[in-house]
Amino acid sequence: MSPPDTDDFDPIEATVSDVHAAYEAGETTAEAVTDAYLSRIAAHDDDLNAILAVNPDALDRARELDAALDRDGLVGPLHGVPVVLKDNQDTHDMPTSAGSTALAESRPSRDASVVARLREAGAVVLAKANLQELSFGVDTVSSLGGATRNAYDRDRRPSGSSGGTAAAIAANFAVVGTGSDTCSSVRSPPAFNDVVGVRPTMGLVSRTGIVPLSETQDTAGPIARTVEDAARTLDAMAGYDPADPITARGDRRVPDEGYAAHLDEDGLDGARIGVARQFFGLRDDESAPESAAERVTAVVEDAIAEFEAAGATVVDPVDVVDQTRLESARVLEYEFARDFDAYLSETCDAASPDSLAELVATGELHPAVRARFEGTAILDTDADALDENTGYLRSLRRREAVRDATLARLADDDLDALLYPPSRIPPVEIPDNQPFAEMNCELAAHTGLPAIVVPAGFTPDGLPVGVELLGREFAEQRLFELAYAFERATDHRRPPARFDG
Repeated sequence: MSPPDTDDFDPIEATVSDVHAAYEAGETTAEAVTDAYLSRIAAHDDDLNAILAVNPDALDRARELDAALDRDGLVGPLHGVPVVLKDNQDTHDMPTSAGSTALAESRPSRDASVVARLREAGAVVLAKANLQELSFGVDTVSSLGGATRNAYDRDRRPSGSSGGTAAAIAANFAVVGTGSDTCSSVRSPPAFNDVVGVRPTMGLVSRTGIVPLSETQDTAGPIARTVEDAARTLDAMAGYDPADPITARGDRRVPDEGYAAHLDEDGLDGARIGVARQFFGLRDDESAPESAAERVTAVVEDAIAEFEAAGATVVDPVDVVDQTRLESARVLEYEFARDFDAYLSETCDAASPDSLAELVATGELHPAVRARFEGTAILDTDADALDENTGYLRSLRRREAVRDATLARLADDDLDALLYPPSRIPPVEIPDNQPFAEMNCELAAHTGLPAIVVPAGFTPDGLPVGVELLGREFAEQRLFELAYAFERATDHRRPPARFDG
């Protein structure tokens, strides 16, 4: 069969609403739209290196959805919407590698909970994206996929670990995508690639079937080109999962009509935004020149003025939490081996490594990822003794203290959100590593509070900068309102020139 005619559908910057309007008007089909995005991946991914594998069944799925549309109408809120998944989210019909050659043939028997929900909503799983191997780092390099490039400057990093998804969505390889976030991963990659990313409140989205780094910090979230599409995607991803008891906290927390139904161009009228100045400026003189941080700060300063012009009251500055206490709430080093080993025991076949230690011992990890294990106690931590590990227990208590302090600051200053840059500096040039010290990922990751990143503008040399808004527990709806109003007032999103045709 010859491929469908895609001339009537333009995939560049297409939204969920655009796609659905075209379906309902009979202007195109899910098969044609899916083929259009597959064609873009084939034409452009050699330049970007964002995709690990395309789904061989994507067109068949699209045809099924076309038949369903003819019979019954749209099957769900993401009917026929091509989605790129971060390749740490289990798919029953494709391998789930976490970017590692050692897991290249690992084929889970069922979908991750978020993937199952997306399919139920009508999505077409188009492809799986490269990531920082095992999600351990912020460069997006892996032994299986190599290095993903920034969509706006191919000589620079896209950040990570969800850099493959962010770069793919920026370059219009799909309508929406998914990432996961332990610390930074659905926030700094969108900021570096001029797209939107959401880290939900812990407990809103299931972690079942996602290759883990830290049970306490891990969550999945949407990556999209618009706030509305991010809201629609989170609508589909969120929900209670008996296999992940923490999601009981998020049960019935999504508005009945969904997040997207409440978006308002005037959402900043009367809003109060606190500027967290402690997250501005270079932290480590060895990370980058001070001028790099100044370029980001200048863009965010302009964005602050734009928030104010759109109706918000800006409270500047706001002191949130002691930085040392914030850093000491990190638990990844204690939980990584325990949680990864549990995933392997439940998911992988006999050909896969039995443990994180065995995987590292294969020598197959990307050198930059392998180096991150050096000088850490990750492989030496006794998982069976964590209940008596004073360092671990202290970090868990500090997480509670940091969360309480952050919520108290929001309450004391009557704030809707805190504002800061997701990264203090722009993307660095390859082969340099993106400095983790300059990432502002820890406040959301260590409190479990929700955050959204939205495009804020560009540096003079054309590199995207994002702004992050952090809100109260399960206040995703308010964050979407604020981000949508800012997006509509400013229109900072623009497709990367190299991939605009």
